Parts: sequence; C-alpha cells; structure tokens
Amino acid sequence: MAFRNDFLWGGATAANQCEGAYDVDGRGLANVDVAPHGPERYAVVSGQRKMLDFEDGYYYPAQTGIDFYHHYKEDIALFAEMGFKTFRMSLAWTRIFPNGDETEPNEAGLAFYEDVFRECQAHGIEPLVTITHFDCPIHLIKEYGGWRNRKLIDFYKNLATTIFTRYKGLVKYWLTFNEINMILHLPFMGAGLVFEEGENKEAVEYLAAHNELVASAWATKIAHEIDPEVKIGCMLAAGSYYPYSCRPGDVRQAQLDNQDNYFFVDVQSRGYYPAYAVKKLERLGIDVGMTDEDREILAANTVDFISFSYYSTRCSAGADNPDVERTQGNAFAGAKNPYLQESQWGWAIDPLGFRITLNDLYDRYQKPLFVVENGLGAKDVVEEDGSINDDYRIDYLRQHIAAMRDAVTEDGVDLLGYTTWGPIDLVSAGTGEMSKRYGFIYVDRDDAGNGTLKRSKKKSFDWYKKVIATNGEDLALGR
Repeated sequence: MAFRNDFLWGGATAANQCEGAYDVDGRGLANVDVAPHGPERYAVVSGQRKMLDFEDGYYYPAQTGIDFYHHYKEDIALFAEMGFKTFRMSLAWTRIFPNGDETEPNEAGLAFYEDVFRECQAHGIEPLVTITHFDCPIHLIKEYGGWRNRKLIDFYKNLATTIFTRYKGLVKYWLTFNEINMILHLPFMGAGLVFEEGENKEAVEYLAAHNELVASAWATKIAHEIDPEVKIGCMLAAGSYYPYSCRPGDVRQAQLDNQDNYFFVDVQSRGYYPAYAVKKLERLGIDVGMTDEDREILAANTVDFISFSYYSTRCSAGADNPDVERTQGNAFAGAKNPYLQESQWGWAIDPLGFRITLNDLYDRYQKPLFVVENGLGAKDVVEEDGSINDDYRIDYLRQHIAAMRDAVTEDGVDLLGYTTWGPIDLVSAGTGEMSKRYGFIYVDRDDAGNGTLKRSKKKSFDWYKKVIATNGEDLALGR
C-alpha cells in the first residue's frame, strides 16, 4: 500500500473565491473582495494601485464567487459522492469579525461555518480549515495599515480564540495563513499592504511578515491550549527553484530564491529566524520589531505539520546570465525552463518537480507534509450533450499523484494527505477569471459573471472518485 490507510484525499477551496454573499448576514468588506477582474487586478493585489472599495466600471468576481454560501450542501454532497476524506476550506475573517477589531464576533458568521462543518461531518468528511486565506478586513487596512501594524496580532489572536473555542470537536486540522510567502509577491493580497510614495516596500513586507509569523505562533499556542487534539500547520506556496544552468551564478541565485521562499516556514517549523535571514535583514537595514516575547512565542509554538501548494517548479538565472527568456507563473517570475511544457496560462508542468519539492521540504523540516493545493487551470468545453471531457486534467493529476506516490514509497516522505485545488470551478485568485477552471465539477458561470451557477460533473469526477476508492492505486485514465 503506497499511502497510509488514513490518507486524507480531498479538494481545496478558499472563501473569497467561492462563497460570494459578500454583504450577507453582517459580513464586512475585505481586501480580497475589491480585487477586480481585468488588467487592473495585478496592480491592486500587488499593492501598487490603491483600491479599498468598489469602484464604478469594474467587475468584482468575489462578490458572488460561485455562491457556495447558498450551495454548500449541494457541493459537499458532490464531494462526498467522490469519496472525499477531507475538504480544505477557509474562513472569511469579515464574516466573524466584520471590521476585524471588534471584541465580540458576528453570530451569523460563526453559525454559517458551524453548519458547513456539521454538513461535512454528516458525510464523513474531515474539515481542513485555513484561518486566513488572504483575507484582511478593509477596516484594518484603512485604520491600521494592514499587517504592517503589530496591533493586528491581537486581532488575529481574538479571531483564533473565538474559532478554536466555537469549533472544538468539529475541526481537527487547521492552517494559520495561506501561502504566507505571498507577502513578498502580492503584498496587498497577502497582507493588506498598500504602499505610499517613497516607502521602502521591502521593509514593510518583512515587517508584515514578522507580524504574521508571530500571529501564527500565537494561534498555534492558543489552539493547543483549547484543544490538545488539534493539529496546526503552516502553508507555503512551494515549488523548488532549479538553477537555469550549472553556471555557478545560476546555482547561487537558485539557492537565494529557495531561501526567500523557505524563510517563512523555517521560522514556523524551527521556531527562530535562520542565519541567512538575520544577515539579509541586517544588510538591508530592516528592523522587524522583534521582541523577547516574540522570540519565546516563536520558539515554543512550532507547527505540527507542513502544508503547501504545488503547481510548478521555478527556474533561476544569475545576474551574470541576463539574456535568458523570462516567464511569469502564479506571481513568481523566473527564467523559462526550456525542458518543460506549459499550461494555457504559461505555468510549467513538472510532475517530477513535485517529487523533488516533496523531498526538499521533507529533508529540510522532517515533519509530516500535507499537499493542500495541486491542479491544472484550463479552459473546458461543454459538449452538446452537456459532457465535459477533461482528459488533460486527468492526465496532469495522474502524473502528479504518481510522482507523489513515488516520493512516499521510494523516498520515504511522510505525507498526511492530498487536496486538489478547486475540486469545483471557482474564481481564479491570480486573474479573477472563471474560465481558468480547475474543478471536477463544472459551474455555469463566465468571466463577466453571467450564468446559472448550475453544477455538473466532468469526466474527471468519476476518475478522481476511483483514485480515492483505491487509495491512489488505480490512476488509469479510463478512456
């Protein structure tokens, strides 16, 4: 048997990409709500374009998403039909604390998530819950400047205490921050950061990163005190960096890029800032405001497991190799790898790189791993009879699951579970598109927000059902 008997197969979503109902039952406005579809989206999520409310002339896909808020029973039933052992989802901070700094939570928001968790349990599905999947209340951005302000640590602690208390016994697996390293790539999305003219962006990013790292450690402490049975993980946007060539400058650049990526999890897993990060911050003259209490909290409250997303590897070229072709995928720019095919959105497809990344992470941290995002964004065609023959998606997942199985059986990687990204079509975080589809379940909605929201099964639905039923043994395409 390749995977453990209790291996957690499932799928992963995010509140802001699927829930909709942005102004229902007392929910407040968050940074993720005001990311528009279209060419301005990147400028907004990267903090270059200040947009803290809805503006005329833009379409905001998160307002409706796929309306999971009103369809969750139907969707969870479909996940159960596939045999899901776990469902990764996230909380919208502003459903529970609409402004983020209230002392008392919004009961309607708490009740909604309790209903969702109980629905999962009724189907034998274990919730895997991300506390913050890029959500930062707009009020906290306007009033405090987002995560650059240490006060957000206390607001986050209040959120953590509230949810761990309310959902004790309902949720066993928690993640603190989704893709925490995204702060360095999409800082408004990752930490609610909007930069002012002349501001030292890198200093603000690392200050915000420190505050999130301390908040994550506090959440880990609070969770274990309230319910010693729960497991707390961190979450990294992973994908190992390859040197573009054996030129030493390329190898060194890959090493530096990997360090930038691992920095956050080095702290969350080991409990202290690694030497390379300390030296880098000294070199840049950046003071993150580390206190003695911060050091104690970080050291005493490391995570129980390492979770991560994997879509592709990346490629690094040194400054002495300036003429290489560049690519852009999932907010991570790099050299174009000439040996790999790409998705319709230009992301390198690298199943062996998945195995390499699993090994790199396990060798580095020696803690259980959990793959919480992996999938292929592609344009689907609905045939006249309503069928969707997404063999390309099946092939992508088949190759990646096979590589993951090799990492477990041949390399000895300790793996808790695997949740594909977007088991049901949802709004793309990067582009705001619906046409960039990942799901086994098709949702009738287009990039402009038109459609019935009707759910229908793709060919991959039955394929993944078979994969789960055989615990990853049968990966045949089934053509």
